[in-house]
Amino acid sequence: MTLPEGAHARDSLPAGDPLPARGSMTAKRGRRGGSTASRDRILDTARRLFAEHGFEGTSLRQVARTAGVDPAMVHHFFRGKDELFALSVEIPADPDEVLADVSAARPELRAELIVRAVLRLWESPAQPSLVAFLRGTLGSKAKTALLRELVTRTVISRIMAGVQGPPRDVALRGDLVATQMVGLMMVRYVVRLEPLASAEPEDVVRLVAPNVQRYLTGGLAGFGQPAG
Repeated sequence: MTLPEGAHARDSLPAGDPLPARGSMTAKRGRRGGSTASRDRILDTARRLFAEHGFEGTSLRQVARTAGVDPAMVHHFFRGKDELFALSVEIPADPDEVLADVSAARPELRAELIVRAVLRLWESPAQPSLVAFLRGTLGSKAKTALLRELVTRTVISRIMAGVQGPPRDVALRGDLVATQMVGLMMVRYVVRLEPLASAEPEDVVRLVAPNVQRYLTGGLAGFGQPAG
């Protein structure tokens, strides 16, 4: 795999094909005809409203009203709220594609698939865009809010689908998986701490997957109990 200038050159992962880069994802969705200024205004408005109110608290009608456009124009440019949210967050990949194998697997077999999916995406030509996105969330409350909404609604919901247990425990498991994955992305690709930054992907999978599996299905003894 040939990565863009500035990205680490590592061997490609043997499991799975490289995920589509940002350009191909955008081409797949397609850009419909119409005023570019109106489309950009809708995106800017949606980005602000999603950051302030979250995905569930933002409606397409509200976006249209705040942007000063007819609701039909929002539907003209975007296929629905999911697409508008994804483009507002500016992620260079479709979570449904990235996590398709994960969502289909039994919870007790998901950890390795999760780590492989993350590494395949970050070792792909989308890496510079992903690094820019993650760096952009640092020091920006609005972008941090968008990242939180993306992780909780789009990523964790797919990873945790079918995991059994009390809702509070399932939510905690999802949070713990997120800490492992976001930490891995930050340390390996943004901060680039060695030796993890240049470690072989297979070594990363072997070392990280057991922790992820423990968070998914292992015991949570002591959680919520008073200390002492």
